[in-house]
Amino acid sequence: MRPTKQLRRTGGWTYLCLLMVVAMIGLGLTAVVEMDATMTRREKEAELLAIGHQFREAIRRYRQVPGMEQAYPAALENLLTDNRTSPPTRHLRKIFVDPMTVKAEWGLVIANGGIVGVHSLSQMTPIKQDGFDIDDASFYGQQSYMRWIFGEVGPTPRGARPVSRLADAILK
Repeated sequence: MRPTKQLRRTGGWTYLCLLMVVAMIGLGLTAVVEMDATMTRREKEAELLAIGHQFREAIRRYRQVPGMEQAYPAALENLLTDNRTSPPTRHLRKIFVDPMTVKAEWGLVIANGGIVGVHSLSQMTPIKQDGFDIDDASFYGQQSYMRWIFGEVGPTPRGARPVSRLADAILK
């Protein structure tokens, strides 16, 4: 039993159409994977901003404990248990994991022997480049997460430079 000429031609077109459909499905899946990766990264950025705000607030509270000299913490652990007061004060619940590096390690900005700010150790370029809160205005257009420095906003202690200028000096 021999196939006819018409049957052979149809079989070739069917195979070619099947290959094109498989290629289109592959392109579609690639686009979906890229969108998912971008969404995941945006979620990590939002988490980094939320954690950074907690660090910023904890540093501010540590410095402004009533009846104490206005000093910055010497170590991040001092934010967990501030033994300067009785009973000890907890300014921060835990040392958070950096969502960008997935490590509990943070870059520290130090002035006058105390931590005035923290930043991620990730050198990746942020997706978010604008639309920041007023406290995060210095993050506009930054080329790495290392330049997103979470420090107390406002006046700095005598002898220390503002956090954004200090960060520029440290990170150059």
